[in-house]
Amino acid sequence: MAKEITAEEFNELVMSNGETALVDFYADWCGPCKMLAPVIDEIEGNFPGVSFYKINVDENDDLASSFGIISIPTVIIFKNGRQVSRTIGLVSREELSERLDRI
Repeated sequence: MAKEITAEEFNELVMSNGETALVDFYADWCGPCKMLAPVIDEIEGNFPGVSFYKINVDENDDLASSFGIISIPTVIIFKNGRQVSRTIGLVSREELSERLDRI
């Protein structure tokens, strides 16, 4: 299950440590976000070298703004602290898996 993190943890876990990370920018009130969460949880076990995180945009609006998040859910994949992929809206397990496979 993707770990919920704060903006401070984001800088340490995603931007500074050089790993590959999938970050789900979401909100509790967002229907498509609720539908995407189990999809992300389902693929997490298939990618042991990737860390999975969630950022609540209502609680971390400055961070969301810094990445230009205007629609949710937005999933950004980072590698070595750099954005390498972005999806907006509800996407399939296959789409997310394919994007992770390419990294």
